[in-house]
Order: sequence, then C-alpha cells, then structure tokens
Amino acid sequence: MPLHLQRDLDHLHHEVLSLSGVVEEMLEKAARALFERNAHIANEVIDIDIIVDEREVQIEEECLKALALHQPVAVDLRRIATVLKVNNDLERMADLTVNLAERAKNVIEFPTFVIPTRLARMVEMTQGMVSDVLDSFVNMDSAAATRVGAMDAEVDRMNCEIIADLQKVMRERPDQVVPALHCFSASRHIERISDHAVNIADDVIYMVEGVIVRHRYSNGSKSELPNT
Repeated sequence: MPLHLQRDLDHLHHEVLSLSGVVEEMLEKAARALFERNAHIANEVIDIDIIVDEREVQIEEECLKALALHQPVAVDLRRIATVLKVNNDLERMADLTVNLAERAKNVIEFPTFVIPTRLARMVEMTQGMVSDVLDSFVNMDSAAATRVGAMDAEVDRMNCEIIADLQKVMRERPDQVVPALHCFSASRHIERISDHAVNIADDVIYMVEGVIVRHRYSNGSKSELPNT
C-alpha cells in the first residue's frame, strides 16, 4: 500500500472513531435526561448535534477526496466505503439521540407519569450494541460484528413489549396518553439506534470479508447467502 494512502486511511479511521465517541456520549446523556428527567442534559445533547453534522460532512469529503486521489482497490476500497457508511449511520444515530432528548423534555412535563422499567434495560442493551459494534470496527473483527447483529431481535422484542405496556396505560389512564405517546416515541428512537448499530455490523463484515450481508434476516430468521 502506498504510504500516502495508508496515512489517509489511518486519518479517516481516527476521525470516525472520534465521531463515534461523541455519538456514544450523546446517547448516554439522552438516556440520563429521560430517566433522571433532566432538561439541562437534554439541551446539551441537542446542542452537540451541530458538531456531529459538521464532522460528518468533513469525513465524507475526505473519503471522496481519498477515492479520487488514490483510486484504491480491494480491501482499501472496502475500508473507505465502510467509513462512508459508518459515518452516515453515526450521524443518523446522533439525530435519533436528539429526538430522544426532545422526548425526554416532553416527559418531564408530566411528573406523575411512570416510565416503563423495561425501557431502561432496552437502552442498556442498545448502548452495549453501539459500543460493541464500534469495537468490532476498530479491531476489524467480523465475528464480533455478527454477534451484535444477533442482538437486534431482542431489542425489537423489548420494543414491542414496551409499546404494549404503554398502550395499556393509555387505555386505563386517559390523563397519561400524552406522556405515554412521548415515551412510545422514545422507545422507537432507541430501537432505531440499535438498527443503525446492525447496519455498522454489516459494514464491518463487508470490510473484513468482502461479503455483503444486508437483508440476511427476514421475519426473524436467517436467510441463506447466495453462492458465489
């Protein structure tokens, strides 16, 4: 590999890892804002998002520059393509943490509303998925990425259970419909963050093995990969 290409790849890798740290911090703060009913922390998350947007654009521009300048092939091309995709997923995760922070601010207005206890477990699992998939990216570990993808079904199941709990609350307590709807949205935002973690896991597998594994799961079961 040419020295200049290696330098640019290392730089892109570092930039994405730096961005991922910001996004992980946003998710942690948004969850705290919800469970601690802290509007100040929620506002911190919202304010950070503009930094993520700027860095996402910068990383994309650097990826495109590297593609044009070096015209990489094989694994080097896959690395840059993966950085582009991971970069986009991180930006979408940041947007979802902002949505979660906004839902937290809305829930704060209803002090008698009880947030479902299992939502905290769902957040914990999602945070673990995000952390683990970013580690798999750093270590170029496709096996670890595969394990992250397998966790998504559990998060989806918990999301459905939380929605069922909230629907029961809305039927039995009409005065709690508004905060329950905000909590409903919060659960959905968390579930979508886990989906983006799965996207990154698929991209790590592609980067390491050169195999596209998107859409491998259908109706909860693993579909066969086509023969090549």
